[in-house]
Amino acid sequence: MNRKWWKEAVVYQIYPRSFNDSNGDGIGDLQGIIEKLDYLKWLGVDVIWLNPIYQSPNDDNGYDISDYYNIMNELGTMADFDELLEETHKRELNLVMDLVINHTSDEHDWFVESRSSRNNPKRDFYIWQKGKDGKEPNNWLSRFSGSAWEYDEKTGEYYLHLFSRKQPDLNWKNPEVKEEVFKMIDWWLKKGIDGFRMDVINFIGKADGLPDSKKTDSPEQYANQPLVHEVLQAMNREVLSNYDIMTVGETPFVTPEIGRLYVQEERQELDMIFHFEHVYLANFTGENFIKYKEIQKKWYDVIRKNGWNSQYLANHDQPRPVSKFGNDQKYRCESAKLLATMLMTLPGTPYIYQGEEIGMTNVKFSSIENYNDIWTVNKYKEEIAKGRDPEVVLNELQPLSRDNSRTPMQWNSNQNAGFTSGTPWLKVNPNYKKINVEKALLAQDSVLNYYKKMISFRKEHATLVYGSYQPLMEDDQQIYAYIRKSNNESLLVILNNSILEKEFDWNQLELKERDLLIANLPTANKDKGEKTILRPYEARIYSIF
Repeated sequence: MNRKWWKEAVVYQIYPRSFNDSNGDGIGDLQGIIEKLDYLKWLGVDVIWLNPIYQSPNDDNGYDISDYYNIMNELGTMADFDELLEETHKRELNLVMDLVINHTSDEHDWFVESRSSRNNPKRDFYIWQKGKDGKEPNNWLSRFSGSAWEYDEKTGEYYLHLFSRKQPDLNWKNPEVKEEVFKMIDWWLKKGIDGFRMDVINFIGKADGLPDSKKTDSPEQYANQPLVHEVLQAMNREVLSNYDIMTVGETPFVTPEIGRLYVQEERQELDMIFHFEHVYLANFTGENFIKYKEIQKKWYDVIRKNGWNSQYLANHDQPRPVSKFGNDQKYRCESAKLLATMLMTLPGTPYIYQGEEIGMTNVKFSSIENYNDIWTVNKYKEEIAKGRDPEVVLNELQPLSRDNSRTPMQWNSNQNAGFTSGTPWLKVNPNYKKINVEKALLAQDSVLNYYKKMISFRKEHATLVYGSYQPLMEDDQQIYAYIRKSNNESLLVILNNSILEKEFDWNQLELKERDLLIANLPTANKDKGEKTILRPYEARIYSIF
């Protein structure tokens, strides 16, 4: 297997507006990130991935870009960015940018020109269509609810927006779009950044003729179309291959078979992708836990066949993993540590989302007024319009809202969790006095110190990067056990993801010896002959011979 720096790396994702505010305006910024670089270096991560920091009207928190060559006003200046890049590299950390090229903002110069008249040279930069029988050109729905088409009074045509109406989709069939975007990508790489996370990259190709979907919310006419692979191969050939960087594509609606097309080395497209199969599970209990193990097994095949995977449990669009997949009540610390053990030992490059390393939890705001997430707000309005009880709708949306992961980072127990001296753009989770970095640093057995330990452990054991993966007890609803094996080492990972005790029977393995290397609980635990009793949310890693 080819050795690559990004296979051995641990990535830390920063949502800039919620990370650290340096100037008291309530919004995190680039100088705030610079202030915390030593913390990230101490933690042991290798790569920082920033959510979009480009100029934007912020209809979708930066994913609606109005100028790819400038920094969002509230986050700072290009001089701040240059300083951030320099300070990051000074600490031997890498910086990866978010690349949003399926769509732009409707305030981008290209779109302003495109909508100015039907014969404008930039008209074809976006996807414009005449209506059909007095209605939208087809039945596609926006991922943010409602039709994916917006009627433009001035020119009498509809434009496509798979997301917000302020996020018109670029027309990738137009070679000028490709030329302009590739030029922009090269501009950032010349600055010295270390790669890109590509937002919904598998949506950039749309089916010829823009036919109706089988179901209105079905993505088959715009996800994983042949054009995507043509564009990515050209991007690699013309731009990316000139630099030693990492690329990861966000690709909803992929199977391992489709995923392999993006990441096989010989195809020269992306280094790895984010698939969504596991985060579509409601939790990791019962049958869902078995499904999760099945998902890991089938995606491991992608690695074995000349590709690479990412491992993540959280990001800016997902609920907090300790709330969704663990137990954020009685066993918050234990289950957060178990999830950390799993993340750092499964095959693929691990991604940590800010706050995950201290076990931050979901938030329950009591009013829809406190929510900022465009998806949550739109969905709430849509359901209320059906005559549903507002309280019931809010209760349903609370665990799903993207604001669960976007509440400000909890640095200490001071006002606003030390995130800002002003009024935060989004309310802080009320549990910040109990869960914060400062408190975690002082407690030897904290989730944070365990994350640091696990990151370090992964770096010491190349087997966890390049070794084979062999699952055990595949039908067990509580235990996740697997062996990571290389020529000179075999590691056994045992995870009891449950509120119940569980026996692990050593007779299923023919071992001469076992040596406990790391555990998330004090290990003075009862062994009964060849059986080990695992406590709720206990995680152990053994060297086996």
